[in-house]
Amino acid sequence: MRHPSDGALRRLLDEPSGVAETDRQHAADCPRCRSSVDAMQADAALVAALMTEESTEVDVDGAWLVASTSSSATARSTISTPAAARRRALARPVAAALAFVVVLTGAGVAAANDWLPIFRTERVAPVSITAADLLALPDLSAYGDLLVTSRPNVRAVPDAAAAAAATGLDVPQVTDLPRGVRGEPVVQVGSKASVTFTFSTERAAKAAAAAGKPLPPPPLGLDGSSVRLDAGPGVAQVWSSSAGVPALIVGRAVAPTAYSSGVRFETMRDYLLSLPGLPERVADQLRAFAADDSTLPLPVPADRVTTRSARVRGVDAVVLTTRDRTMAGVVWVADAVVTVVAGSLDADEVLTVARELT
Repeated sequence: MRHPSDGALRRLLDEPSGVAETDRQHAADCPRCRSSVDAMQADAALVAALMTEESTEVDVDGAWLVASTSSSATARSTISTPAAARRRALARPVAAALAFVVVLTGAGVAAANDWLPIFRTERVAPVSITAADLLALPDLSAYGDLLVTSRPNVRAVPDAAAAAAATGLDVPQVTDLPRGVRGEPVVQVGSKASVTFTFSTERAAKAAAAAGKPLPPPPLGLDGSSVRLDAGPGVAQVWSSSAGVPALIVGRAVAPTAYSSGVRFETMRDYLLSLPGLPERVADQLRAFAADDSTLPLPVPADRVTTRSARVRGVDAVVLTTRDRTMAGVVWVADAVVTVVAGSLDADEVLTVARELT
């Protein structure tokens, strides 16, 4: 018996008229396919609820563009938790991404009394994170002050021309919409976001004591040293679907950069990696990133999402696909700008859109 592909079953939710009559009839009569459609529909409803209820909390951390493409994987890993716990879990990848930039990347230059540039994103690479890792990741605020100094001010604009004027970015244009994606997108822009982390020996000592472990002796000058992360502005074009989740998202933003004020960058990175609380499996992956590299670690829930590499428009890209194949995305960086194409599509479809952008 030939079963319809996952893509065909997904389109029964998003665009039934785009599915062949034989596949529609098969799905209606086949218990296995009905079960798959029911699971996809449940996932879609959950993601829609999380994107509606939690988006503001995630967006103000400066991750509005990334959050819109990673909500499915995060939602699936938090399906059994209460609402407040889901909010914390959704926020943790944002803090985790900041922590990764803080501890793993940068030029390793000696800091002065002013901000010195230490990192400029040139590529992204996945870091495997499980649901248990997400819950175990320490909150950066336990080790110092985490301050959002500039919020992204996300708002809708009339069209791509208005988005380009607001952000200074070349807004990507989709050559041909994938099958089942129709209409005009909603266009959103966000201004630059900035987050600063200042290390506190006193707070770190309390966090270590709460974990029942001694605090490693801090290096001289670490107390009060800061790292600032800037990202954006950015633009996102969103095509909706009847399933309640985006059928297609095409986003672009100025890639993250980091600045330091205080001790040498390697000093803070190595010390933060030695603190109690960070899962050892995650720490081992992070140590593999060279201090003088320009690779931004991309936290990926490996129990929910698979990754592979691809070439898009002449550069290396990361392709992400949920294990149930209900959503896929591709992320790449070129000329200090990160571009994301994602949606309730398969990997080949998002790659086709990405490679044909103008």
